[in-house]
Amino acid sequence: MKPKNCLIFGGSGQIGKHLIRKLTKNNLKVTVVTRNIHQKSYKIKTQANAGYLEIVESSIFDETKMRKLFEYADICINLIGVLFEKKGINTFNNIHAVFPSLLAKLCKEYKLKQFVHVSALGINDAVDSNYAKSKLEGEKNIKANFPLTTILRPSVVYSVDDNFTTNFMTLLNRLPIFPLYYSGRTKFTPIHCSDLTDIIYHVITNDINSNILECIGPEVISLKEIVKKLLRLIEKRRILFPMPLPLANLSAKFFQLFPNPLLTEDQLRLLKYDNIVSGKYKTNFDIGIPSLKLFDQEVKKYCYMWKDGGQYSTEKYTKKNS
Repeated sequence: MKPKNCLIFGGSGQIGKHLIRKLTKNNLKVTVVTRNIHQKSYKIKTQANAGYLEIVESSIFDETKMRKLFEYADICINLIGVLFEKKGINTFNNIHAVFPSLLAKLCKEYKLKQFVHVSALGINDAVDSNYAKSKLEGEKNIKANFPLTTILRPSVVYSVDDNFTTNFMTLLNRLPIFPLYYSGRTKFTPIHCSDLTDIIYHVITNDINSNILECIGPEVISLKEIVKKLLRLIEKRRILFPMPLPLANLSAKFFQLFPNPLLTEDQLRLLKYDNIVSGKYKTNFDIGIPSLKLFDQEVKKYCYMWKDGGQYSTEKYTKKNS
């Protein structure tokens, strides 16, 4: 039987790299679209054996080139998303609403078997967040154009390749005082990247269509608890400062002036809302793909990069004190 051809957008990111390995290892052919093949391809090429992976350079809004790719695709997977807006094309509306709508139209026109779209958890409640509103608009556009789409809504996704735990540990390593927005009460259900790719693979191989699935890890953890866990793992002590909201807004206004901001006003608004299951949709546990990886145990595997002394810091300490 001819292997399915998966067309992936966002293949150079954290989820994309894990997913390419998962799919090609199981004999699925993958075509990855990237906007800069010279910058991204060296990372993507290492994820699969030759013959199972093709890398194509294209703007995601070049419809003429996209059509040629859809001629040979069986499945389309969209992993593209942005956490903050930039001037030009990288706005929430373009990336989260307009682009997914284009993909859905092409899926319908070329009669693809499946379209898997990765959205985000908790967006229904975050009514004052532009990020959340654009994600919801994208889902609405997709359903209107290709009802068979499976929409995945993951909580925060973490791994050694993330911008979540790695950024936190970098800041905790450098700052003597760490701010807690909304006193760190916001709840998350972090899911390891490999668990999320297992869910995507299950959706593809079992021909699951026309669903919204909330993708969560096995634990509910507050932001404050996450920070404390990371501090223990990197063996640091820091003052955790519950930042007053006016001061938090002021800091967000300042940070969002940078090209890669640590915090924006929209992200601050998003932090008001818990990132946990809504109870309105099925989860990965309901379809028989439970997330098994625990936050502490997984981050422990790579947290040594933020420890004094690195990977063998504990061993050195033991020898010194034995």
